[in-house]
Amino acid sequence: MVLLAIMSGTQFAHVLQQVANGSFPASVMFQVLGLNMLTGLTTLLPLSAFLGVLLGLGRMYRESEMHVLASSGMGADGLLRPMSILALSVAVLVGAVSLWLGPWAVRTSDALVAAANRSVIAAGLDAGRFTELPGRGGIIFVDELSRDGSQLGNTFIATERVGSDKVTHVKVVTGKRGQLYQESDGNDRFLALWNGWQYDLPLGADNWRKMKYERNDASLSSVQADNSDEDPAASLTTMALLNSNTPDTRAEFAWRTIAPAMTLVLLMLAMPLSRQTPREPRFGRLLLAVLSFYFYYLLLALCRGQIIKGHWHHAGPMWMVSLIVFGIAAWMFRSQYVERKPRKVAA
Repeated sequence: MVLLAIMSGTQFAHVLQQVANGSFPASVMFQVLGLNMLTGLTTLLPLSAFLGVLLGLGRMYRESEMHVLASSGMGADGLLRPMSILALSVAVLVGAVSLWLGPWAVRTSDALVAAANRSVIAAGLDAGRFTELPGRGGIIFVDELSRDGSQLGNTFIATERVGSDKVTHVKVVTGKRGQLYQESDGNDRFLALWNGWQYDLPLGADNWRKMKYERNDASLSSVQADNSDEDPAASLTTMALLNSNTPDTRAEFAWRTIAPAMTLVLLMLAMPLSRQTPREPRFGRLLLAVLSFYFYYLLLALCRGQIIKGHWHHAGPMWMVSLIVFGIAAWMFRSQYVERKPRKVAA
């Protein structure tokens, strides 16, 4: 629950920033927040299981319960059986989230934002303030705005585009009043401006164009939400990733498939790290465990980055890192239960 509160706070700040930037309206803010949290469960579940096992077994060691069980004949096998059941259960849950629920949440969030943006020019549009259009489509300013957002007062719009002549053109449109309307099917949206001027200003050239109009209708269907921070491959289904061969899709598929294995590795690592004496501080091993998790997670992230850059073409290094960490954890756990020869006392 603590980890969930931390993640929800971080996601809430990110969603609020997107609403303030005009990426989508505040009406879908909490829906998008909930869907983003579902996506974050791919990392949250393995970490919470890792820390939960660490704290649970650590308490049993501090209170000498593990020593009592060991003296009753429960060795390493007796601890491995329940841990294996827990690890496999959590791994199946993480696999379902990473392979199906997470991508579904991303697609659903994108659909909500797209549907909400059909009814507004910019989600954060406010009278008397310059507002960035969604998708970095430009800047808009209105001095008056009706309550439903469809009627505009004096309007100023500035956009940039690269023309066929490879020259950046700045387009400035002004109007005495404006109106936002949609087609009958509700799919395409348009902005109508009356009694204004339109300027086409190619940067670095002097062939500027100026036009006066009575009514100027512009399509806003191409203006989409600003998803520059999102990974397009994250919304694809797992089967679609298998049929694609781009670096981004290969990296996304590798990350989804390594998530269940990461759960098994972390729970194997939690068993030797949880062993402590009654005199040790309660959270003495917690710092070491967190550092171990971040070191392992960082190695996986570095491998993913190499796949995205196209340096590697498969998830082999990620699986190699996981096998090495799992082997080290298994060796540490076995060394704790190996029989030690009694010391010979000198005569």
